[in-house]
Order: sequence, then structure tokens, then C-alpha cells
Amino acid sequence: MDKIIDILDSIAYEKGLKINDVEEALKEALINTAKKMVDHTLTFDAGIDRENKKLELFQKVEVVENDDKRLSGEELDEYENVINPENFITLEEAKEIDTDLEIGDFVDYDLEFENMGRNAATILHNNFEYKLQRFIEENLVSKYKDKIGKIINGSVTRVDRQENTFVEIGEVRGMLPRKSRIKGEVFKVGDVVKAVVKSVNIDKTNGLVVEISRTSPRFLEALLALEVPELKDERVEIEASARIPGSRAKIALSTTEAQIDPIGSVVGVKGVRIGAVSQELHGENIDCVEYSPVPEMFIARALSPAIISTVKIDKVGEEGERSKATVTIPSDQKSKAIGKAGLNIRLASMLTKTDIELVEIESKAPSISVKDNAEAAEEKTADTASLEALFK
Repeated sequence: MDKIIDILDSIAYEKGLKINDVEEALKEALINTAKKMVDHTLTFDAGIDRENKKLELFQKVEVVENDDKRLSGEELDEYENVINPENFITLEEAKEIDTDLEIGDFVDYDLEFENMGRNAATILHNNFEYKLQRFIEENLVSKYKDKIGKIINGSVTRVDRQENTFVEIGEVRGMLPRKSRIKGEVFKVGDVVKAVVKSVNIDKTNGLVVEISRTSPRFLEALLALEVPELKDERVEIEASARIPGSRAKIALSTTEAQIDPIGSVVGVKGVRIGAVSQELHGENIDCVEYSPVPEMFIARALSPAIISTVKIDKVGEEGERSKATVTIPSDQKSKAIGKAGLNIRLASMLTKTDIELVEIESKAPSISVKDNAEAAEEKTADTASLEALFK
């Protein structure tokens, strides 16, 4: 045990752990070993004497009143197990050991680990390895949870039968599920994949699993932040984003600086900035709209390139619910508002978190009241909640 401190320091360095965590793991392993080899009903504690480079293991005995019922061995704990009277010592007996001891203090009896038998070393090693592994996993979980929403690069190491793509990311493996790939993408071993960290979980079968995604709106936002300095410097902010991966996306932009054009900053000269992001997303069209804190204005802008007549908020969504809005639109703008295959209105609904209902009016008579127009046609957005859930 003479080199125990050097060994602990070496383990901490190799595993990338704090020395305090390694020492805590060893102390817990010592206590568990003592309970296994001596008596699980006794109370033990352990310490590490760095000055003398040695381990300390001892039994803790609490000082109690002379007539304490726990001394009888008939008392039960909160789990209705019999309390071991050897965990306690009377005040009178304690005074014989140390006159300064009071009720509630503890008397420590040193134990020699070497006297616990051959199996003790094996049990200690297994307990210590288990505790270290838990600390390593906790550190990795904390490290990669801080990366959620950020872009990572990794090499493909395997593609399973379900077409889940496994990517090497530093000391862990990332998993890119089939549903999180852009339509038409196929990866093979050795390919370099760029994606955003979506979630970090510990699975009983696979251990630490870092799920990554190329379909999440966060991936779009992170790619734009790499290309647009104003986003990285937070002079321009992305207030909301929505995607139908591989087809089209919408982002709502805002700024507090009057001299900055948020849309122009993101698009770049001749569209070079947004073009680079679109290329990474396999030609996905990206629409930029200026955010407004006024819901009616925001909805009208989200439905661009269509020109909207009026927007009426029918219901303000509470927490977990979506708002509902009726949008009056000239007949010649209807197709633009809906978009090809309904993409435009679906994205506008996802971007504004609003169920949008279109009410068409004749473009030649925009002043006609919708209520008086017997031939007014209605268009409603399909439920986009399930669609959004796929690409969060």
C-alpha cells in the first residue's frame, strides 16, 4: 500500500478524472468490501492519508446514553431490520477511552485490510472498477450534454441493419438514426459526417449513447452560426426555425442594432452564406423572414412570398398548446401561401407554432367582408405537431 497515492494519481490522469473522484471511489470500494467481508450491519468509514501514503479503514461506533434502547439489540431501523448493538457504545465506556467524548460522537476502531482474507482484494478491485466506471460515465454525460445543439464531426464506423449510422466522436460513439438522416442520404464506413448533438442518454444495452441528427432545426441554426459572424457574435438572433429536411426551411431573424439588416447578413453577398448552408443540406431551400413580436405580423411574414390581407388570432395557445389564427388572403395569393405540396403553409405553421386557417377572398374586391362572401373557400393547415416531433 506504500505506493497507493502514486497509483491513484496515475489512474486519475489516465482516466481523465479528478483526483477527488478517484479517492472517493476507492473509499466507497473499501467500505463495501468491509461490509462484505466483516459484517454488513456494522458501520465503516475509510480515509486516505496522503502524508503517510496509506489507506485508513475503521469501524465507527456511536456514543449513546447508558440506557439507550439500541444497545439491547431489539430496536428496528426504518426498514424494520434489527439494529446491530455493536454500532453503539455507552457514554460511560466511551469516557474510559477519551474523557472528551460526548453523546453523538464516534469512536473509530482501526481495521487492517490485509487481515480480511484473499477474497478481499478481488472484491475491492471489482468495487473500485465499478465506481470508477460510474464516474467516467457521469463525466462523459456532463461533457456531451454541454454539446447539445452544437455541431460535431465524426467518422462512420458501422451501419446496422436498421440503417442506424454509428459515428466515432472522440471517446464515445454517436448514433445517427435513420429518421435523423436527410432523405436520400447514404453513409458508408469511413465517411465523415457533420451533425448536431440531439440528446445524451445511458442505455443498459449500449451504455452511453450520444444521439446526433441532421434533420433537426438546431442543425440548420448551428450551420448558419458557422457561416454568419453576426449570428456567432449574437448581433443577429434566430428567434425560431422550422424544417422539412431536404426540401425547405424557414428561419425568423431579429436584431437590436438598427444598422444591421438581419436577413441580408444571413443571406450574404449574392447568397454566398446561405448557399453554403443549403449545399450542406443537399440543396434545401432556406427562407429568411424578419421576426416580429406582434403575432399577426409574424404570421403574415411567415407566409411570404404570399401577400396577406388580414390576420386574426382566434385562440392564444397556452403552455403546450398551439395558437389558432384565421388568415384572409386574395385568391391570386392562395397558391403562394400554400406552396408546392403545402410546404409553405406547413412551415409557416411550424415556425409560428400556430394552426393557420386560410380564408380566400376575390382579389378584385379585397374590401368584401369574409362573412358576406358566400363563395369564400377555406384552407386549413394539417396538423403539424407530429411532423415537428420528428425533426426536433
